[in-house]
Order: sequence, then C-alpha cells, then structure tokens
Amino acid sequence: MTDILNASLLLEWYDTHRRLLPWRETGDPYRIWLSEVMLQQTQVATVIPYYERFIKAFPTPTALADAPDDRVLKMWEGLGYYNRCHNFLKAMRRVRDEHGGQVPDIPSLFSSLPGVGPYTCAAVQSIVFGHRLAAVDGNVNRVVTRLFAMEGVVTGAAVRRAIQDAVDIAIPEERPGDFNQAMMELGAIVCTPRRPDCLHCPLRIGCQARILGRQESFPVQGMKKKVPLYPVALAVLVDDGKILVQKRPATGHLAGMWEFPGGRILTGEDHAMALKRCLSEELGVVPEVGLLVGCVTHAYSHFKVELSLYLATVREGTALPKKGQALAWITSEAFETLAFPAANRKLFPLLADALKVLPSAI
Repeated sequence: MTDILNASLLLEWYDTHRRLLPWRETGDPYRIWLSEVMLQQTQVATVIPYYERFIKAFPTPTALADAPDDRVLKMWEGLGYYNRCHNFLKAMRRVRDEHGGQVPDIPSLFSSLPGVGPYTCAAVQSIVFGHRLAAVDGNVNRVVTRLFAMEGVVTGAAVRRAIQDAVDIAIPEERPGDFNQAMMELGAIVCTPRRPDCLHCPLRIGCQARILGRQESFPVQGMKKKVPLYPVALAVLVDDGKILVQKRPATGHLAGMWEFPGGRILTGEDHAMALKRCLSEELGVVPEVGLLVGCVTHAYSHFKVELSLYLATVREGTALPKKGQALAWITSEAFETLAFPAANRKLFPLLADALKVLPSAI
C-alpha cells in the first residue's frame, strides 16, 4: 500500500509543482484556517479575492471576533454556504474568549470549536502545528480511489474507511501538512475529475485505475437524487421612494442575510395569491401586487429556486417584523451596504430598470 501511495515521491513532486497561493505564504493558523473554510466546496480562483479582502478587513482572530455580524456577512457575500461564515465567526469569538486570541494547537481543543470537523481539524493542525493527521477531502477521495481502484460507492462507509486508512498509513511523521496539501494539490491539478494528466502524476506507476485504463470510472458515484425546483414569489414593497427588506433569523438557511419579503408558491396558488398570503403571515400587511420585475433561477446544494419579483405597495396594515427578524425601509443605494443572498442579487439589475418607471409600474 505504501508503494502505491508513496509519500516521498508525492512530496518531491509537490515541492516542484505546487501552486503559489496566498495562504501558503504564511504560518499563521488563523489565515490557514480561514483558507480551509473558504475552500470548502469552492474553487481556488473564486476564493483568492475573498480571502485577501477578508484578511485585510479582519487580520487577526480578535479583529474578526470584535466585528459586527452584518459587516462580516457583507464581506462574505457572494461566496455562499453562509453557515461556514457563521461558524467561523462563532469560533473566533471562542478563540478570543477562551484561548486568549490564539488558535489552539491541541487537536481535541481545536475540534471542539464551531464548524471544525475531522477534515478541517486534520488540515489546520497538520499544516500549522505538524500533527500527523490525514486530511481527506473530495480531491483526496478521487486520488485514493483511483490509486487502489476502489469499486464501492465513494460515500459508503466501507470505502470512506478504506480511504482514510490508506492515507493514515501513508502520511509521514515529517511534513504531514505538506503531505496533506500535496494530496489535495494532486487531485486539483493532475488527478482531475475528467481527463486526468496521468503522464505527469508522480504516483502513476502503481495506480491501479491507470493500469486498468479506467481512470474516469473512479470514484464510483451513487445514484443522484433529482434536485427539486421551488417556485418563489417576492415583493418589492415601495413607499415614499423606499423599499422594504427583511432580515432572516440568526439561525437556519441564509441566516442573518437581508432579502425581499415573500415565499414559496404553494400548489393551487398563483403568484399574487402566494404574495398576499406570505406578506400577511410575515409582515401583517395586505399588498397591492403590481407588475412583474423579472424572474431568475438559483441553485443551492440540494435544491433550486425560481424567484419571481413583483413591484407592490401596502394596501392595508403596517409592516411589522416577526420575532427574531428585522425590517428596514431603504433606498436602492443601500443594496451595496447590506448583505443579500446571491439569488436576490441576481434580481438587482432587473429591479434597477423597473424603478426607472416606478410611477407607472405599480
């Protein structure tokens, strides 16, 4: 097994071919931890500008811990998977309050912090502090299942255990962090999902998938579930030149983000009916629904939404926030200062055009 997954060959390759990335130019545990959080389910090219802006705004754990939630969310806006941001902020406040602003170098303490799972713990603790912990992510899964031609579904318990065991055995006492980064780097730039560059792989000689000529057969994926599409109706409530937006609760999907009011369209409802029901339930108002601003589709990890945005006014009642939420009447300029989900932001250009003819549009 160690002949197939040869740490010496891998590290020699990594020393020559690794990419120059901003988080590889520091030994700061906070910055390396941040990079690992941002890189979860997100491409390197997307992460780099966010990482650099975030570090400039919040250069230390305490600087981030002391920052208002809204400002932190605004800096994260567009990167998605916002629970990562919430958990990282909670973790920094624990680091500030319980660890004197220093990231713990004891794996058991580190893994007790919010958002720190086995992968994050192994990655940060090995890269920064030299602990011999194997970090397994999607890239590593792909590399290992190809090296050993693992036939089982990659998400199955037996295959996951086999992958972890293989990497646990191979990881060296010296340079465990570089080994983990080398495995991930190999998967990112050589052992890619499609058309892997086997000619330039340092582990090609023993790779069982290459020998079988079945590189793209691994990892074996399970049956994909059909992704549901939910229709959603949203309202731009306008009064005296201002627009009503609401803030989502502090927990749950898109926690703490600002959005246009509205909600799911239920079976048997048209868009106007759905808006009247949702705004009555959420705000305690009866709306006068006007023209359609536009529609966009947005994909999350396990579902999609089709958002239809309508201009509207309050016909009856006064908008009041539900418990745990907040409301604000804002001008369109404030869209650049508040944190909105990417799905809402897709509607902004359409709304800008509609607002130019606002008097005749309602």
